[in-house]
Amino acid sequence: MNRRHYAITVQQASLEAPALAQLVALTRDSSERLKAIEPLIPPMLRPALQAGPIEGDTWCLLVRGNAAAAKMRQLLPALQAHLRSRGWEVNAIRLKIHR
Repeated sequence: MNRRHYAITVQQASLEAPALAQLVALTRDSSERLKAIEPLIPPMLRPALQAGPIEGDTWCLLVRGNAAAAKMRQLLPALQAHLRSRGWEVNAIRLKIHR
């Protein structure tokens, strides 16, 4: 293993490490999904959401607080349909309460 004594960017590191490249791609995809559904989410609720991990055809949204999660549960069918119409294979959106 070669040790470097200088800083490199995440992009440079991901080019050399396939596992890191996969993680960067999943993170980017999750962020793009959140941007795609943002117009469907009430403006006051948007700050309470954060893109979470993708596991197969399940996407996780991190939600700040129980009240926001309850409202998001009502929106899930519309959000899933919207993502599928834009080409993402999303069969489930999981909500995780995050503080």
